[in-house]
Amino acid sequence: MEVKKSKRAAIESLRGTWLLMGFVVVLAFMFVSFEWTQHDINVASGSLADEPLFVETLLPITFQEKKLEPPPAPVLKAAELLSIVDDEDVEANTVINSSEDLNTPVDIIYTPVNIKTEEPVEEDIFVLVENMPEFPGGNGALFQYLSKNIKYPAIPQEEGIQGRVIIQFVVDKDGTITDPVVVRSVDPYLDKEALRVIKAMPKWKPGLQRNKAVRVKYTVPVAFRLQ
Repeated sequence: MEVKKSKRAAIESLRGTWLLMGFVVVLAFMFVSFEWTQHDINVASGSLADEPLFVETLLPITFQEKKLEPPPAPVLKAAELLSIVDDEDVEANTVINSSEDLNTPVDIIYTPVNIKTEEPVEEDIFVLVENMPEFPGGNGALFQYLSKNIKYPAIPQEEGIQGRVIIQFVVDKDGTITDPVVVRSVDPYLDKEALRVIKAMPKWKPGLQRNKAVRVKYTVPVAFRLQ
């Protein structure tokens, strides 16, 4: 059986195509109308395009004139007065009479200058004398004094440092201890403590040479031992 299509059905099938063609025509019309309107506006406003919209007015800048202070008045120096002396007066004042013109002998006396120079008297320091210096009470009292007055420094004690610091000093004529120095060092803290104890010692019995007190160099070991 042959299927027959109606005209309405054919129109309905072409409905989308006609709709798209309508949109294209409308868009083309709108595009042409916008272009034509823009062209008219440009032509109509052609005379205004060359004129600036804003007119700038430049205001003149004025500066205040600085008043220059007048320069200070020059200081007038006092004119130096020059006294003009005749040549004859200068020659008269500069004439020196020599001893030959006066026919008088000239005696030259030489006086020697006595310069007294005091030479410093350096007292000898002995190392070995007839009677050596002695700590009050003898060597036993010396070692007892050292063990009683020495304070073991904390840092060498914690680090386990021990040994003998040898100190050398001079026993003066009156028994005073002078110029103590470290001859053999063990540790800076131990050296400092040994010097402190030696400087704090009482006066010694001075050394004698031919029954005369002399300066004697003496050496004492200061022992630091950990128990």
